[in-house]
Amino acid sequence: MKRDLVLKHEFVEFIPDKLEGGIVYVSIPYATVAHKCCCGCGTEVVTPLSPTDWKLIFDGETISLDPSIGSWSFNCKSHYWIRRNKVKWAARWSHDEIDAVRLHERLAKANYYGTGEKKADAAVDETPADQSGQEGADKPKRRFWRRLRKWWS
Repeated sequence: MKRDLVLKHEFVEFIPDKLEGGIVYVSIPYATVAHKCCCGCGTEVVTPLSPTDWKLIFDGETISLDPSIGSWSFNCKSHYWIRRNKVKWAARWSHDEIDAVRLHERLAKANYYGTGEKKADAAVDETPADQSGQEGADKPKRRFWRRLRKWWS
């Protein structure tokens, strides 16, 4: 298990050009939160605040972000929650779990912003093809994504 971390937060108008480790910067005017990845890799993590992205809770003393921070496109692949200024480490996710969450996020945005069913169908077709090189191997994968899409709808 990774070390326990306690973060500080700063409410700012603009996110600084250079982020300091251990500080979560919150810009309410720009509905953006940014911090350096809590694993220590130094990658800057930006979490937009919106009905389909992250939500910020400020209780007068601490902040929390929901949902978890999944640094899937970073080398570290860190996964954690920020709860009351503390980092709560989460389990690593498989590529299939990450792909499923990404699909769900695309569908949620399409539904929220009213881009309709065509956009949701496009999200299914954008699913990466099977990397195994087997001919026709992507058909079961597409069925999986269609079932998942129907389940989330």
